Amino acid sequence: MNLLDFIQSFPDEESCKLKFRQIREKEGVICRKCGNKEHYWLSTIEHFKCKKCGTKTTLKSGTVLENTKLPIRYWFVAMHLITSTKKTFSALEMQRQLGHKYYEPIWAMMHKLRIIMGKRDNRYYLTNNIELDEGFFEVSLEEKEKPLKRGRGSQRQAKVLVMTSQEPVKKKNQKPNKKTSKLRFIKMKVLDSLNSDTIETQVAEHIHKKATVNTDGYRSYSNLKDYVKKHVSNIVPPEEASNILPWVHTMIANAKRNLLGIHHMMTLNYIQNYLDEFCYKVNRRYFGENIFDRLLIASVSTTWKD
Repeated sequence: MNLLDFIQSFPDEESCKLKFRQIREKEGVICRKCGNKEHYWLSTIEHFKCKKCGTKTTLKSGTVLENTKLPIRYWFVAMHLITSTKKTFSALEMQRQLGHKYYEPIWAMMHKLRIIMGKRDNRYYLTNNIELDEGFFEVSLEEKEKPLKRGRGSQRQAKVLVMTSQEPVKKKNQKPNKKTSKLRFIKMKVLDSLNSDTIETQVAEHIHKKATVNTDGYRSYSNLKDYVKKHVSNIVPPEEASNILPWVHTMIANAKRNLLGIHHMMTLNYIQNYLDEFCYKVNRRYFGENIFDRLLIASVSTTWKD
């Protein structure tokens, strides 16, 4: 929805509470004591009461808003601004838009939303034809290390495994000088190392075993045939990388431009959250205004805690 529609739908805190409660009731409130799913709503204290054991559950308990002291409308505004733009908002800009006095709670709110975006995408496997490659994203060091390494082993480079699934484009719909396939979904995972064990674990967790995986000739990919239906290893000269594995390199370039243009001080501890937001929005790029509702449902049914 656009900004005017959002303001009309959620003009105050009470309208946001009502919508949040409706989504909770639709998704189902689970009693933390007995596991019962049937509850009463106590409007006087704004709690759910279990019909079986009488245990009370707050409106925010068991959701991404658990323990927050920020108004629910802040969360709604943040979800709207994040999902209504192709790029994103920094925490400092979100603080300005909300007019909040302190930076830290706004920063924490946005990272909690990014965490549940990542958790939501982790529910799904990538299928069919997959491109897989590693990317390196520059991060800021919390403590200056000397001497700094150079190249792939640099402390300033986060190692990211990038996986994209695509489907072929029908010839009659294919435009000149365009890719021969259409992007479907994407995942990006920050790794401690690029050894074969680490990469194989990620492939097993995020790629369906019946998929076909295309990679370059990097030695850590040599055993991927044991985890998927088919592994195609290509000897790729650097100048031909974007032609052999087009979508994975396009997504790496897009993510770098997106993040570096907005977030100027990303540290290694939090870059996964930023990448989760990028992937979440790419994977739902055709949802239109429904992407806000999908994030709201994820916020109700998922906590940011592990």
